[in-house]
Amino acid sequence: MVCLGNICRSPLAEGIMKDKIKKYQLDWEVDSAGTGSWHAGELPDVRSIDTARKYGIDITDQRARQFKTADFDHFDQIFVMDRANRRDILRLAPSTAHGAKVDLMLNQSSPGEDREVPDPYYDDDGFEMVFRMVDEACEQFVRQHV
Repeated sequence: MVCLGNICRSPLAEGIMKDKIKKYQLDWEVDSAGTGSWHAGELPDVRSIDTARKYGIDITDQRARQFKTADFDHFDQIFVMDRANRRDILRLAPSTAHGAKVDLMLNQSSPGEDREVPDPYYDDDGFEMVFRMVDEACEQFVRQHV
């Protein structure tokens, strides 16, 4: 799960997917990262923490980190939150096969539409909408693989 700073959208996505992995008893690993490094080591934004908590998901064990090239080898799928994230991650892809792992998160719930998860950082009310969008996309992804 990748967004810009790894404190708003991608931590929510990581927490939601981990919750679904537990619910569906899957043996999957999920992590999140940002394209930038300025929040490395920080907790998710308190608004993300509060929104996740509202749905019974605790994301306070997460710490922001920057996406690294090794993530292409470690993960089978890399979901990005917006087109800028996709562009930045694809620039790091060591091969076409690695780049093929990258997709917009919302293509899981709206295939081929290339919809973006909006960054709620400057909109306190946006966190709830982001949660619902990502939750639906994660649910669709999991259901395709169980």
